[in-house]
Amino acid sequence: MQVELDTLESKLGQLVQLTQRLRAENHRLRQELAQALSQGRQYHDKVDDARVRLEQLLSKLPEET
Repeated sequence: MQVELDTLESKLGQLVQLTQRLRAENHRLRQELAQALSQGRQYHDKVDDARVRLEQLLSKLPEET
């Protein structure tokens, strides 16, 4: 009976360690995702600004005849 309890205690300890590692990894991944999404929005804004400026420049060009 003691052997089974020791085995169960060991497995429970492993489960606790794994849970802690996974929580830490999930936290890190959430932070990375938030950063990537923010950077993606910044890139989108820059591309949109460039598109607007390019359209403005193109509108100033004389039309071809």
